[in-house]
Amino acid sequence: MPRPMHERIAITGSGAIACGLATTASSKGAVLLLARSDASADRARGIVEKLCGRLEGASADTVTVTTEMADLRDATVVVEAIAENLEAKSALLGQIAGLVGEDTLLATTTSSLSVEKLAAASGRPDRFAGLHVFNPVPRMDLIELVFPPAATQRTRERAHALCAALGKTAVEVPDVPGFVVNRLLFPYLFSAVRLLEETGLEPDAVDACMTMGAGHPMGPLALLDLVGLDVSQAIGEAIGADVPAGVRERVQRGDLGRKSGRGFHVVG
Repeated sequence: MPRPMHERIAITGSGAIACGLATTASSKGAVLLLARSDASADRARGIVEKLCGRLEGASADTVTVTTEMADLRDATVVVEAIAENLEAKSALLGQIAGLVGEDTLLATTTSSLSVEKLAAASGRPDRFAGLHVFNPVPRMDLIELVFPPAATQRTRERAHALCAALGKTAVEVPDVPGFVVNRLLFPYLFSAVRLLEETGLEPDAVDACMTMGAGHPMGPLALLDLVGLDVSQAIGEAIGADVPAGVRERVQRGDLGRKSGRGFHVVG
């Protein structure tokens, strides 16, 4: 059973991970979601309403979407959930640290970047954690929990308690590129792309083989489309994997997967 939420949580970002986190936390009390523009805020409200309608106990009424960074001041936990870019995340975390209270827990949802570097950029490495959540957030149980060396014992306890309150299972993992899941997963996903390129198989055929033959809930090419090919490329580069030409070419064309309507599959 999820535990009571003893934190006032704020999330920065308006993409799938940020909105999924806001939806998951919405049943525990007020949640603040910071978007960077009015258009992003409107889009985020729509996504949260849609997700809350699918998740028992969730309520869009408890999620406040704002574009004013000053609104973060009262949060006791701020989770940065913007795009997977070290410079952008570092800059935002530094801004957040300058606004919030001395005891506020800072966190990042990075899926492949160095948590220690992001913690240093925040200026609050003792009160910093990596919360690698998985998409779709409301349905996925795991959070890979990563701490910089400077994190205090209280920070570690609060981060574990936050994961439990969200109804998730936290597994502490080392601060290595890609952590555990992505370090093991993306070489497999990219091998499926190379097989596609070498054989001329249709994406549906590759996915069907792995869902029916290996018992995977989703085929590798459909999973790349779900993650986003741009995000997949960034993760591959971060973990030192050989990103296939088929991924890079689609990213260049803007065929990013589900979010653009076309990737390895046509969606919509």
